[in-house]
Amino acid sequence: MFWGDQFDNLEKHTQWGIDILEKYIKFVKERTEIELSYAKQLRNLAKKYQPKKNSKEEEEYRYTACKAFLSTLNEMNDYAGQHEVISENMTSNITVELARYVQELKQERKSYFHDGRKAQQHIEICWKQLESSKRRFERDCKEADRAQQYFEKMDADINVTKADVEKARQQAQVRHQMAEDSKADYSSVLQKFNHEQHEYYYTHIPSIFQKIQEMEERRIVRIGESMKTYAEVDRQVIPIIGKCLDEIVKAAESIDQKNDSQLVIEAYKSGFEPPGDIEFEDYTQPMKRTVSDNSLSNSRGEGKPELKFGGKSKGKLWPFIKKNKVLMVGPREDTWRMTLTFTVSCSLFLSRDAITKMKDVYLKNPQMGDPASLDHKLTEVSQNIEKLRLETQKFEAWLAEVEGRLPARSEQARRQSGMFDAQNPATVNSCAQDRESPDGSYTEEQSQEGEGKVLATDFDDEFDEEEPLPAIGTCKALYTFEGQNEGTISVVEGETLYVIEEDKGDGWTRIRRNEDEEGYVPTSYVEVYLDKNAKGAKTYI
Repeated sequence: MFWGDQFDNLEKHTQWGIDILEKYIKFVKERTEIELSYAKQLRNLAKKYQPKKNSKEEEEYRYTACKAFLSTLNEMNDYAGQHEVISENMTSNITVELARYVQELKQERKSYFHDGRKAQQHIEICWKQLESSKRRFERDCKEADRAQQYFEKMDADINVTKADVEKARQQAQVRHQMAEDSKADYSSVLQKFNHEQHEYYYTHIPSIFQKIQEMEERRIVRIGESMKTYAEVDRQVIPIIGKCLDEIVKAAESIDQKNDSQLVIEAYKSGFEPPGDIEFEDYTQPMKRTVSDNSLSNSRGEGKPELKFGGKSKGKLWPFIKKNKVLMVGPREDTWRMTLTFTVSCSLFLSRDAITKMKDVYLKNPQMGDPASLDHKLTEVSQNIEKLRLETQKFEAWLAEVEGRLPARSEQARRQSGMFDAQNPATVNSCAQDRESPDGSYTEEQSQEGEGKVLATDFDDEFDEEEPLPAIGTCKALYTFEGQNEGTISVVEGETLYVIEEDKGDGWTRIRRNEDEEGYVPTSYVEVYLDKNAKGAKTYI
């Protein structure tokens, strides 16, 4: 039994088989492109997160967690390489081989169907010859019958001459001979056609169809083998990919939180000694008040009008509690007040200036750090300034109480104790130019004239209760501020309030919510809109 007997249908089926093979080749080709693209994206991803040379990021990779991450990035490069291997193997073992096989298959199919068409044409020619011989035999037989009838008619007619009868008889014999020849030819052609037809249906066509069947079966087997190769290519890289994943797990397990914590301790330990216990200050003897060595208001003078230079501190002090050597000339009350004001100014304004300069450096060189990360520190320093200002007021109140004078403080006096840099720029500038001694303490350079003479606010004058200050503009809270210290006021983000006193350079703006609620908020927390018609108002945000 041969495989089918319809050339047209078989031709369509085998063409469909070739189309399926080409479709599979296209599928594998697109898979290789995806693998290459995926590998490229993985490599770019790993490169993107690699630490930059000679940058701050490179220092971070001394921590075990960062080392594990770096190991993960390196393994991702190897992981991407395996996907490139998949693409290369599929291209060489499947795409290229199948493309060559398809071309051979098309040539073989074309040859088989050419032979089949040729055999079809030959049998059709034999059939036409048989039909032609049969029609000629039929025509000659009819002509012979008519010639015989004509002869018999002429022979029966007494009026016809003997010559005419002889002529009719000869004509009839010729037609009979032609009919016999046509019969012999028709018989020969018929035998030949039957032989050719037998050969066509039982030899040529079965052989051709058998070859086409074998060709189609080879195609089916080949596409199955290609699918196995497709799976094997993936399977070959699984051990290496598994090894990459094992290395990532191993790197993750090598993370040591204790070691990282120790590195942080070593990197950020300040070396400052914690402050000692605050000594008891006896206020029962007003004129013999002793100031503790660690008090924020300590001037190192213990009531003396002048400060001796050349002394060295015995160690580093706690931040914002540094001992400042200040030359004081004047009454005891002025010495105490200026010592407190100078301490607040030098300790915190220097810190704020340092953070501001660091933020400017980050803005100019973003690779060195994030400027936004310093906003919280600036806010914290501003809050510390306010806390120390309030503590200064407390010490001044104690001093006034001891001396028997506790007047109601005017607004101007309150601002003087918190804004020493605005009232006395020369003193603050001299603080900013102090030189740090080798042991970490700060000293001042002695000036030639007018050194240390500070005018203090006179608290001895009595005055009546001030009327509420008029509003000079409005402001909108940019952030929420919790006013937990005396003299401050809490605001909520988006809230609109009245401005009654603008920033004098100390970083604080005085605002009012209503007649009973007013206080100070950090200037950076609000957006100010001053009334241009208000006296002394400046236009800025």
